[in-house]
Amino acid sequence: MASSSPTKHWYSVWALPPSSTNTRVKTLMTRLRSEFGGPEFEPHVTVVGAVEMTEEDAINRFEAACEGVREYVGEVDGVEIGTFFYQCVFMLLKKSREVLENSANCCSHFGYKNSSLYMPHMSLIYGDLTDEEKKKKKKAQEKAIMIDESISSLRFPITRFGLYETDVGDKTTKSWKKVAECDLISGTTRGACLLLYHERYAGSGCSSLT
Repeated sequence: MASSSPTKHWYSVWALPPSSTNTRVKTLMTRLRSEFGGPEFEPHVTVVGAVEMTEEDAINRFEAACEGVREYVGEVDGVEIGTFFYQCVFMLLKKSREVLENSANCCSHFGYKNSSLYMPHMSLIYGDLTDEEKKKKKKAQEKAIMIDESISSLRFPITRFGLYETDVGDKTTKSWKKVAECDLISGTTRGACLLLYHERYAGSGCSSLT
């Protein structure tokens, strides 16, 4: 009897802001969703777009990609509107050397090739953008700046990378989950990766955050 092939899922690597920035951005996101709708998701900057592979492969690649990566700074260059669901209204980040190099490094480990030039950003809301929605997304952009006037010049440290399971077909984002997290190197402090526990890890020896 032939053994079944390992199940594959879609995985992404996210750069995660520290708790103070996370709280600030989530507050803004919540207020925008209350008026314009859209699913809930964690504040993040996508480092590697969705790639389909097994969980074991994703974790191994993630750990290798994080090796030697130091903390760096993300600097917002304005609040912009995009052209598809996952780039509805977002904060565009400046393309610093560290931002570009860390994405390129992680993408190489995952075998991910961007279909267009990398545009580092932190989304504020997701949503479909039909012609009828153009005025709505422009209003959402203006509302974001009105709610938090200095958000368009936000500067924050990127101290962690997260490996997320992100089913690209699930626009509710309800199935999205964090699989692993890695603290980046700070000064002389060595970075460390932690696997998160859920049912598929049962008996694997992986530890929980809690």
